[in-house]
Amino acid sequence: MKIISSAKYHAKKIAIVEGLKKWSYQDLLDGSVHFAACLLETKEHLQGARIAFMVDPGFDYVKVEWAIWRAGGIAVPLCLTHPLPSLQYVLEDTAASIIVVSPQYQSILKGYASDNNKRLITTEETGTANQPLPVIEHSDPALILYTSGTTNKPKGVVLTHANLEAQMENLVDAWKWSADDHTLCVLPLHHVHGIVNVIGCSMLAGATCEFIPNFSAEKIFTLFLENRINVFMAVPTIYYKLITYWETLAATEQESLYASLKKFRLMVCGSAALPVSTMEKWERISGHTLLERYGMTEIGMAISNPYDGERRAGYVGIPLPNVEVRLVDEQYQDIPAGEQGEILVKGENVFKEYWRKPEETKKEFTTDGWFKTGDVAIKENDYYRIVGRSSVDIIKSGGYKISALEIEEVLRNHEWIKDCAVAGIPDDEWGELVVAAVEATDGFDASIINQWIRERMPAYKTPKRYLVLEALPRNAMGKVVKNDVKKLFI
Repeated sequence: MKIISSAKYHAKKIAIVEGLKKWSYQDLLDGSVHFAACLLETKEHLQGARIAFMVDPGFDYVKVEWAIWRAGGIAVPLCLTHPLPSLQYVLEDTAASIIVVSPQYQSILKGYASDNNKRLITTEETGTANQPLPVIEHSDPALILYTSGTTNKPKGVVLTHANLEAQMENLVDAWKWSADDHTLCVLPLHHVHGIVNVIGCSMLAGATCEFIPNFSAEKIFTLFLENRINVFMAVPTIYYKLITYWETLAATEQESLYASLKKFRLMVCGSAALPVSTMEKWERISGHTLLERYGMTEIGMAISNPYDGERRAGYVGIPLPNVEVRLVDEQYQDIPAGEQGEILVKGENVFKEYWRKPEETKKEFTTDGWFKTGDVAIKENDYYRIVGRSSVDIIKSGGYKISALEIEEVLRNHEWIKDCAVAGIPDDEWGELVVAAVEATDGFDASIINQWIRERMPAYKTPKRYLVLEALPRNAMGKVVKNDVKKLFI
């Protein structure tokens, strides 16, 4: 694995920072060897066993991830804020045999692990350092990440070591990462943005990655003022929140922040469409034109505005090195420049398969091996501009891709709701707000429904607004017309 080879080369350099704690690359190498031995016990190779882990961002997260890979397992990161039913779905779908947790999450999964004969270990456990580790092949599966599709059941995206290395090398090259870089990770670590773009690239380059325990605009700006961090990546919602906090500061504090931010080498935004207004405000605050890019779980990053050169507002840029991109019509034929078409992608960055879903995997590729992203774009003067999803059932909010169908299914289980339709509407802070139009019975109370649904799924998937209707707009076949639902809220 190239990321391990790079760590050995940069062994004495600081890899991870958490507050006042610092760990070198040698610490990561030693920690991951010991934990790999713990995972292996008496085995010589995990042989692709799925190892789920619910671990706080920081040294332990990277140590566990590397240990799983070095022992021959497939890493399955769990969301720290998901309720037990969501965690259980991932654990059962992957048939994870081992669950690794930070001590504070032990109580959440202890009962489930015991009832289902799963081995549960904490990040504090260790193994012997002299146990030999297996040889890992480039083609071996390395990671399973879950993404919402056009159905209400998330699919596991299988990424091999070769996929991950291609994704990281493409970005290290295009964005000119080096061992002198120091980045800050504020992103959730069950998505490709945080795992690959931030941690993966910084570790492959021999750079330093700093972590904070939870999001705080004040804390982030305080760290920026220390003038160590020079690379920052976030979703539009985070930039919006930082701008909102900056506006509350005194003029002298704003001037100090501008001076520090201006020194940054790179600032990137992605995972959702970046409003031009947010991009322009951040440029006034920082002196930086955010580098917007395009990617998804199945392909990592595919398109990016240039590191050197014009970064166009409203555009995601040009294809990354070693990534092929086409725009096609409904018959998968190339379209003329200036017309809308679905984005197809090919390259070593493209995932291997959907976990145990061969038919769904086959449907998402053309007969000649191009991955169908489902996103529609226009190519104008060599730059790509995303128009939208080919399916209106996917909502992008706060950097997450959310299945409207999943929320609808949960809502319909409540006795106060006869029918419902969930959609996304434009919002400067979140990218899109999740809204629900409902046919309600007497006694409907939106605040109670909000609490009820939050207990059943993560807060970021719960509607921000409800509109009670006599009947939902439908087409001749009786299907709810999502675009008409959106108009009710705009």
